[in-house]
Amino acid sequence: MRLDRFLSNLQYGTRKEVRRIIKAARVTVDDQLQRDPGFDVPEGAVVALDGTALTQDLAVYYLLNKPAGVVTANRDARDRTVMDLIADTDMRPGLYPVGRLDKDTTGLLLLTNDGTLGHNLLAPGKHVPKTYRATLARPLTAAQRGPIETGIAFKDFTSRPATLTVVPDTADRQVELTIGEGKYHQVKRMFLAVGNEVVALHRIAMGPLTLPGNLSAGRYRSLTAAELAGLKALVPKR
Repeated sequence: MRLDRFLSNLQYGTRKEVRRIIKAARVTVDDQLQRDPGFDVPEGAVVALDGTALTQDLAVYYLLNKPAGVVTANRDARDRTVMDLIADTDMRPGLYPVGRLDKDTTGLLLLTNDGTLGHNLLAPGKHVPKTYRATLARPLTAAQRGPIETGIAFKDFTSRPATLTVVPDTADRQVELTIGEGKYHQVKRMFLAVGNEVVALHRIAMGPLTLPGNLSAGRYRSLTAAELAGLKALVPKR
C-alpha cells in the first residue's frame, strides 16, 4: 500500500494533507525516514509519525447503541444515519452497518469495514441469533406464544422456531425474543401475525455480543478482543 494512502486510511488527513506530512520529514518506515508519498509500505513494516508507531490494522469493529430516529444506512437524503454518530477520527474507508435496524428500533448494531466478516454474519445459512426486547400493545397470550415458538409461515418465508421469554413484572407486555433470521420487519410481522403489535423494539444481543448496560443511546465503542474472537468463531475460515 502506498504510504500516503496508508496514512489517509488511518484518518491522518486527506491524501493531499498526508503528502505534506510525508514531505515534511515526519514519517519513518522501519526507522528509515521516508519522504516519498508513493513508497510501497511492506506488510508488517513499522510506520511512525513524529516518532510514534502507527498500527497497520485498518479493520475496525464498533458496537453501537442505536438510538431511535436515525436510519441504518451509510447516507440518506432526509434523515440522520448511524454513520453520523461516528467521530471523524474513527471513520475508516468501507465502514458500514452490519444488518439493519428500523428507524424506530433501538439497540445493538455492529459497524465494521471488514466486509468478509460482515457478509458472513448476514449469510442466511449462518442463522446468527439475535435477541430483542419487545414491548407489546397487549399482553401476550398462550395462543399467541405458540406459533412464534414453532414458526410462522409468511408469503415470503417461514420463520424458524424462536425462543420467547416474558420479562417479569411487565404485565406480559414485554418479552425477549431470540430469532435466527433477520428478515425485513420480522419481529413486528411475527407479532402482527398472531394478533398483537410491537410498540417498541430494542435489540440486546447478536451472536456473542450483548449490549452493555453502561453504553448510552447514540454511543459506541470498539469490540473487545474476546468479543471479536467470538464473532469470528461464528464464521471460521475454510
